[in-house]
This record gives sequence, C-alpha cells and structure tokens, in this order.
Amino acid sequence: MSFASSQIERRIPNLLRHCTFEQLKQIHGFLLSSSLARHPALPSLCIRRAAELGETEHAELIFFSGDPPHILHWNALIRGCFQSGHYKKALNLFDWMSQRGQTPNEFTYSDVFASCGALEEYGMGKKAHCRSMKDGFDLIPLVAISLFNLYAESSSLADAKKIFDGFLMKSVGLWNKMMSFYVRIGDILSARKLFDEMAVKDTVSWNTMLSGCVRVKQVERAKNLFQKMPERNVFSYTVMVGALADAGDLIGARRLFDEIPEGNVASWNCMLSAYTQSGRFKQALDLFLQMQSIVIQPDGFTFVSALSACAHLGDLKTGKWIHLHLIQNWLTFGAIVGTALMEMYAKCGDIDSAFRVFIKTSKKDVFCWNVMIKSLATHGRANAALQLFASMRNEKLQLNDFTLMGVLFACSHGGLVEDGRRIFESMERELKMKPRMEHYGCLIDLLCRAGRVEEAYEMVKQMPHKPDVLVWGALLGGCREGNETALAEKVMKRIDEVDGNGSGAYAKYVCGFESVG
Repeated sequence: MSFASSQIERRIPNLLRHCTFEQLKQIHGFLLSSSLARHPALPSLCIRRAAELGETEHAELIFFSGDPPHILHWNALIRGCFQSGHYKKALNLFDWMSQRGQTPNEFTYSDVFASCGALEEYGMGKKAHCRSMKDGFDLIPLVAISLFNLYAESSSLADAKKIFDGFLMKSVGLWNKMMSFYVRIGDILSARKLFDEMAVKDTVSWNTMLSGCVRVKQVERAKNLFQKMPERNVFSYTVMVGALADAGDLIGARRLFDEIPEGNVASWNCMLSAYTQSGRFKQALDLFLQMQSIVIQPDGFTFVSALSACAHLGDLKTGKWIHLHLIQNWLTFGAIVGTALMEMYAKCGDIDSAFRVFIKTSKKDVFCWNVMIKSLATHGRANAALQLFASMRNEKLQLNDFTLMGVLFACSHGGLVEDGRRIFESMERELKMKPRMEHYGCLIDLLCRAGRVEEAYEMVKQMPHKPDVLVWGALLGGCREGNETALAEKVMKRIDEVDGNGSGAYAKYVCGFESVG
C-alpha cells in the first residue's frame, strides 16, 4: 500500500463519523473502486453510519455486499439499528446470526442486551444471557455491565445484585448505579449498606443516598448526611430544601435556599413550589419577582407557580404583567402554562381572557378542558360549559372524574336539572364510569337548588356510598330554601351520626338550623 493510500485509509474513519448520507455514499463508492473494500473494518463503519442516519436499507445493501458478512458487519448493523432506535430489527439480526452459523462476540451481546432493555423484552434478554454464558462472554465487563443494566431496569434486583457482586473491580459509577436502583424501589436499608461499603464515594454517591432518605421521609437522617457531605452541589441543596419544605419547615428551607452558592432554575422552582403548595402565595410571588433580578431563565414550572400565586391572590395586574412581558411566547411551553394562565384569568374574574387563552392553547390535555369547564361554571356560564363538554365528547377525549364533577357543578349553578340528571345517568351507561360520592353530592345539590328536596332525599337514601357531612349539608341547605323543617330535623340527626370533626355543627350553622331540635 502506498503512503498516500495509507493516509486516506486513516482519514476515512473520522470522515464517516461526521458525514452526511450523500457523503457516505461517495465514501462507500470510493471504497468499492479501490482495494480498501476488501478489509472488513471500513465497510463495517459505512454500515454503522448508514444505520445511525436512519438509512437502514442502505446499511443492509452494504451488509449483503460481502459474502458471507464478517462479524464486524453484523455488529455494525446491530449497533447502528440500536443507536437509531430500531431495537426490534437489532434483535431480529441477532436471531438471524444463529441461523447463519455466525457466533456473536462481546460487542454483539452488549447491544442485544441494551435493545432488550429498550423494548422491555426481559424474557428474550434472559435467553440471550444463557447463550452468552454458553459462549463464555457473560463475565466480560462490557457484557456484564449491559446485563446488569438490563436486570436492574426489569426490577430483577436479585439478578442485578448477583452480577454486581461478580465484578472483581467495581467503579464508583457502578456502585452508584446499584445504590440508585435500591433507592428507586425505596429499599433504603440496602442502599445504605452499599453506601457504607464503598471505599471511595463521589458527590453522586452522597446525593443518591441523600435523595433516598428524602424519598422515604427520613428528614433527620437526610440532615445528618447533608452536614457530613464533603462537597455539596446545587442538587444537594435543592433536595434538602425540598425535604425541609415537605416537613413543614418553610423557614429552614428558605434559610438553606439562600445559602446555595449558585442556584439554578430547579432550585428556584423548588422554593417557589414549596411556597405555593403551603399557601404562602405572597412569598411565592415576591420570590418570583426577585428571580427576575438575577440571570436565571424561568421555565414552564416557574411560570406555573407564579401564575398560581397570582390566581390565589386575585392579583390580575401582576398576572397580566407576567403574561404580556415575560411569556409572550407561552404557546411554546404547551398546555401546562396555558392552563395556568387560563386559571389565573378565571380566578381573577376575567373569564373572557381565560377563554381566549384556552382557544389558543394547542395540544390541550384533559386537565386543561376540565379547568375551563369549571371556570365557565363558576362564572355563571353553565351553557358554555355544557357546550365545551359536548366538544370533548365529539373529539373522543378521555374524560375523567373531574370532567364530570365540573359539568355537574355547571348544571347545579345554572339550574339545569334535566341536563344534570341526563349527564349523571350517562356516567355508568355510556361513559363506563362509576359515580363517586362527589358526583352524587353535585346531583343532590342540583336537585336542592331547584327545590326538589324530597327527590334529593330519596337519592341520598339510594346512594351506594355512605353519605358524608358534605352530602347531608347540601340536603340541609335545600331544606332551608324550601322551608322543610321536618325533613331538616331528620337530616340533622344523620349529620350528628356521621360528624367526626365538628364540621356537622358548622353545616347546621351555615344552613340556619343551629337552634332546631
């Protein structure tokens, strides 16, 4: 081989790693017109690159141009199919290897086990494992790691642990992965045992153990670990902030949040979410506005928290400012931000703007539709809510309990008795949904508001659920409106029977019957 040819041969692998499909065809043509095509390594790189580019037909064309295909060609096509997401084809090729009498090697098995994991074909993975043992490849680190990942993903932790124990040399990454699998299933004792056995720990090791303690609500252990950590990063702080907030220690969470050396959007979202979930909406909004003064780009979750705070505070001015100045392109965030915007406008009294946001939101999920139906009902637009419900059914969307709650609420507040009864009766007959206590409560409230108290009482007696204080309270309210004193006395006796926390007394007071009997 000449010096020039040698130089070209050394350059081709690098060219193939970055080439386009058109360039690939030119390189392959050059190989065919020269003696380089006779060596299996370069054609195998062409096969792999073609498969990576999604051009599996061309990859197969190159594959079959050699007779018989070399093991490098088999591995290249299987690897290319795996990397381009054609997992089933990769496994079919593996089966075909056996039929053609070709023996797999460690590189084959590595990609086969990875493909089995991607397809969740764990039975096929076990069969391939048996074959790798027969061929003597199962103890090779590359194969063993792929097997370890396969069994861990399939929740066969006993098999994963067996393979893990078989490694003579374990990297920190392998220890961390085994520990994270235990954390994932909530087995913190096993995770801690591994953690204590580790000769060398890195930040990931500490963070994995920390998140495990937080996951099972072991806040004190998490605090102790956090204090002992030789090095903390933003993930460590964020996990601990969330743990303190979940435990109700908002002051401690905020103090720790302020200590984060370089926070990111995840840490800010954690603190914002802690405030909104605990009802500290003013603090949440103040924190969001503080976030605008530093160089951190908010994401969809940031805006959801901020808009939720505006909604609960009735702060339409700030909500509009966020919409118009910070998230003009809110459509790019999808349904989650669109729904938050819609709910903010509705709760702040601007139902028309809420509906405009709803119309513009693309790829609406069922939660988005449910919020709009409930918002229209709350604002006295029962007919519009029913029209929206009809649109959901026409579009064959998957309705849920909250959809029916919203539409029954609309009927109740709009006085649409017959519509409400028809929708309620359709739940089991057409929608295959069993009405819950809350659905019965909405229907009973609807009947009471329409003055049909006796009918509502019969409905309560026929319910498959034991009525709670809220159901009896709705009926008691109907008694007040219809001046049904005798029935009210019966209802109050039932309230006293089911009242466990004093809410029955409150229900009677609200309905104006606290002195009856």
